[in-house]
Formats: sequence, C-alpha cells, structure tokens
Amino acid sequence: MNLGVTIKKIRQQKGQSQIEFASVVGITQTYLSQIENDVREPNLSTLKKISTHLALPLPILFFLALSETDIPVEKRQAFEIINPSINTFVNEFFGVSK
Repeated sequence: MNLGVTIKKIRQQKGQSQIEFASVVGITQTYLSQIENDVREPNLSTLKKISTHLALPLPILFFLALSETDIPVEKRQAFEIINPSINTFVNEFFGVSK
C-alpha cells in the first residue's frame, strides 16, 4: 500500500504545499513529510483528518493507495479489470487521479 505517496500526490493535485496542508490538518510539516515518505504511519484519527481535508472519503483514499501486492494473487485479474473503471469514477466524482 502506497498511502504516503497517494496522500502526497492528491495534496499536490489540489495545489497545497506541505506547510499549508499540515497546518490545515493540525500536524507538523515534518510529520506530514514523514507520512508522505512512508517513514511513519499515521493513526486513524490523523488519516481521517487528512482525508477530510483532501475532500476524499477515507475508503477511497485507501483504494487509491492499493498496489498490486495488496491484492491476493487469485483476485488480481478481477482487480485489473475493474480498476480502470473505478479510477475513472473516482477522478470524475472527486476530482483526483491515481
């Protein structure tokens, strides 16, 4: 799961600097940097704040962060089939892309 990278990408798509976004979320820029670089894993409370300020439901944030290795081998083919459609939906509905 590439949660930190996904948070960073969406934050940048929304045009916010780390300092601005960290301030809005109520965390330090250093902590946000560590999250985005997968040095630290945020707790659920922090993730909820991040997703709220990204204007993205937390389950959608988790979905966007999925990597192929997160999907069981026997379900990867189905994931590959539905993934493009879901990404299109998320992009159109929430204005973010994977």
